[in-house]
Amino acid sequence: MNAFNGMRISASGLSAERLRMDTIVSNITNANTTRGKDGKPYVRKIAVFQENLSKEMGMKGVKAVEVAEDKSPLRRVYNPMHPDADTEGFVMMPNVNILNEMADMIAASRAYEANVDTLNSQKSMFAKALEIGR
Repeated sequence: MNAFNGMRISASGLSAERLRMDTIVSNITNANTTRGKDGKPYVRKIAVFQENLSKEMGMKGVKAVEVAEDKSPLRRVYNPMHPDADTEGFVMMPNVNILNEMADMIAASRAYEANVDTLNSQKSMFAKALEIGR
């Protein structure tokens, strides 16, 4: 077992949570986007992760597999004055719920902080181990 495996695992967690936060920011930014490049409303994105295992090294952390689209239905909002309203006055809005996104952002930022704390603790342990030899 390599002494730096723990640091690699924490670093992969930092990378994963950063992607998760970037995805959440994109969702919040586009919460009211009714027409994208394809002419359709924005669809919420979700970062998908998977454990990163190696037969030789064991656990190597987590890796991003994809940024997938959320399959939940779009919201249909009555707003006949909106330029994207249909003949009945309804507008198809993104399936983004700001409250859920904010809760996800808090969870992602706490997971990021936990990985930073773990990484810093490991660095401190290595420094203390080096002091033993003095």
